[in-house]
Amino acid sequence: MGVLDIVPTGVLTGDNVRKLFNYAREHGFAIPAVNCTSSSTINAALEAARDVKAPLIIQLSQGGSAFYAGKGLSNDGQRASILGAVAAAHHVRTVAKDYGVPVVLHSDHCAKKLLPWFDGMLDADEEYFKVHNEPLFSSHMLDLSEEPKDENIALCKTYLQRMAKMNLLLEMEIGITGGEEDGVDNTGVDNNRLYTQPEDVWDVYRELIQVSDLFTIAAAFGNVHGVYKPGNVKLSPHLLKKHQDYVREKLGTQQEKPIWFVFHGGSGSVKKEIEEAVSYGVIKMNVDTDTQWAYWEGIRNFYEAKKDYLQTQVGNPEGEDKPNKKYYDPRVFIRDAEKSMVNRVKEACRDLGNVNRL
Repeated sequence: MGVLDIVPTGVLTGDNVRKLFNYAREHGFAIPAVNCTSSSTINAALEAARDVKAPLIIQLSQGGSAFYAGKGLSNDGQRASILGAVAAAHHVRTVAKDYGVPVVLHSDHCAKKLLPWFDGMLDADEEYFKVHNEPLFSSHMLDLSEEPKDENIALCKTYLQRMAKMNLLLEMEIGITGGEEDGVDNTGVDNNRLYTQPEDVWDVYRELIQVSDLFTIAAAFGNVHGVYKPGNVKLSPHLLKKHQDYVREKLGTQQEKPIWFVFHGGSGSVKKEIEEAVSYGVIKMNVDTDTQWAYWEGIRNFYEAKKDYLQTQVGNPEGEDKPNKKYYDPRVFIRDAEKSMVNRVKEACRDLGNVNRL
């Protein structure tokens, strides 16, 4: 039995998200969540998932959403970020089925100062729900990890109550992911805050389960956003097992891994650490920095190979009157960027055991 025996292709919501994450946990693999900023990067991620026969999570950050709408728009009140997220969501819904893969459509880190963005997306979910009996998105992430723990949990619980009416999944973060990404700078955070405690995870679980079981927890175990040489980031994935054991004991359940964990800041992680984290219940791993590099590398390599044809509109080594349009046409060099990104997303799928899962 594969994933398509239990869920359909296209954007999943509600019970189908629950089925997919339970299947991933039971079969010991995780799904890459690829940050996208354009229809081009979305299409590249979908193409990779199709080629390796795997489910996929497409996610949009606040900054990525604003870029999708267009940097020429004002983002006062998070208007451009809301518009971009909604536009990207409709794009994914339009094309995902034809790629033949199940997709979880997700929004990434939303800090307290960005709550108008979160509220705007929920408004769009509720409008979509009125017509289609499902939300526009599959899930959203509320990142209040910089706030006091009690406030973090209470606000997440309040939002989950609103989201549960539409069977929307909430991802929350307890503990802080270090490094810097998308305008969030945690490079100076106290090292102790990079490691979540089992009691914190239990406090989150105990409160949110009162509302819905559709939530995931991004627990910090030394994760760092940004670019680092493999092995230089000191991860402690064994902490995730401690969290699972603690919650299981509190619940008195036989379920070995009662929590759906999320792995943030995977850049710089060695493959054995990724595998270990997955074995302890990680069902989602964020992928952003490395796919950004892959996209750029595709363009760079294209330029290096064709630079003699890219200096003028007319004139190249084949003759001074030879046109160069077929080289500077964006469809040509952007396609090379996409192909490079496709390969990197495939690699992420392989690292997470997410291949031939359909």
